[in-house]
This record gives sequence, C-alpha cells and structure tokens, in this order.
Amino acid sequence: MLKCADGSYYTGMTTSMEKRLADHEAGIDTHAYTYSRRPVKLVWSQAFATEHEAFVAERQLKGWSRAKKQALAKSDWNAIHQIVKTERKRRERSKEKSSTKTSNRPEPFD
Repeated sequence: MLKCADGSYYTGMTTSMEKRLADHEAGIDTHAYTYSRRPVKLVWSQAFATEHEAFVAERQLKGWSRAKKQALAKSDWNAIHQIVKTERKRRERSKEKSSTKTSNRPEPFD
C-alpha cells in the first residue's frame, strides 16, 4: 500500500515490489492513479503464497476506510479492532432502522 503526496492511499499487487514501486515513483503510466499524486511512499506490504490470495487481500483493502488504512500503515492492530467494532455497531443500527421502516409500512390492498 502506497501513501500518495495528497495523503490518499493506493493499493495494488505485484510480483516485483521494487519494480512496481519504481514505476509508480517514475510516473511510467500517465493514466495511473498515482501519476499526479507523486511522490509516493511504501507504507505497508505483505507477501502471499498465491496470486489469488494477494488479489483477495487487495480487494479487501480497497474497501477499507481511510482510518483503517492509516492504522494498518502504523501496524496499529488495536486501532483496527476499534474501527471494526465501530463499523459493526453502525451497520447494526442502520439495519435496525431499515427493518423498523419496513415493518411500519401498511399492507397493500389486493
């Protein structure tokens, strides 16, 4: 995971970390997300046994909030745990609200 100059995060996968990082830093691809956000800094990486595992992890990280990515970059597992708990509570409250709205609707006439 890269931290870009504008403070955003970029997540990707590669078989050659050094080459991929150098390509991002050099701005090889003018259409790349990182091109206009250089310089970039590697803030987190992990090796995976298979390409599929790396792909699944990449997709998961792309869905994470900024706060969760910041905690990961710092290896702050306690913060990640707290963020997950907060997100879970928010989802549960939202689910309760939506089920209350649908249960209060009048039954349609036949």
